[in-house]
Amino acid sequence: MRSLLVIHQPSAALERSASDSTGTHRPESLLRSCGYQVCLAKNLEQAVKGIAAADGTVLHLPIGDIPSWSCRLEQRKPTPILWWCNDDVSAQSLNLCKEDVVIDGILFPDMKAHELHWTLFLSFRHFSERQQWKSEKQQLLARIEERKWIDKAKGILCELKNISEAEAYDLLRKQAMNERKRMVDVATSIVRLHPLLRPSDSGGINQ
Repeated sequence: MRSLLVIHQPSAALERSASDSTGTHRPESLLRSCGYQVCLAKNLEQAVKGIAAADGTVLHLPIGDIPSWSCRLEQRKPTPILWWCNDDVSAQSLNLCKEDVVIDGILFPDMKAHELHWTLFLSFRHFSERQQWKSEKQQLLARIEERKWIDKAKGILCELKNISEAEAYDLLRKQAMNERKRMVDVATSIVRLHPLLRPSDSGGINQ
């Protein structure tokens, strides 16, 4: 992770901290001093442009604003999300500490270089694990949805043809092979056409 997008919320309190001449509260100053490339953004348009080349995103804003920003940015490009937690931001976030906020790491103004490097490294690994978990969850939900369609189609075939569930499953499987389609696609067609089907004209599903 060598290039980071830093997003500042354009509020009075945070603008003061971001322009602090000492650099104590400026994430870009710390990151650059540790050898990282930084792109600054204060609105969504700037963030969308900057995230294209970014390996990670640092959000300098109250924690309650993180979910909406994370959602917008992930639609463009998923990256590790880090929260810049200085005095101003943490003070604005006290009443939101129970919010369900997904972040991959926290950065503090007084971090030393090695602490920053390790935090970014572990944040990237956490992000990778989170993305893998999200992908696995989506696949699992897709399989569950497919199973629902297949079970509905089996029920319809059992009713129309007076056969067992095992026989209905075999019919679905054979029809899918004959049509070179996925079983769930055949099942979906049966369920959607069921209101139009009559026992005497049940289409291409033959015993």
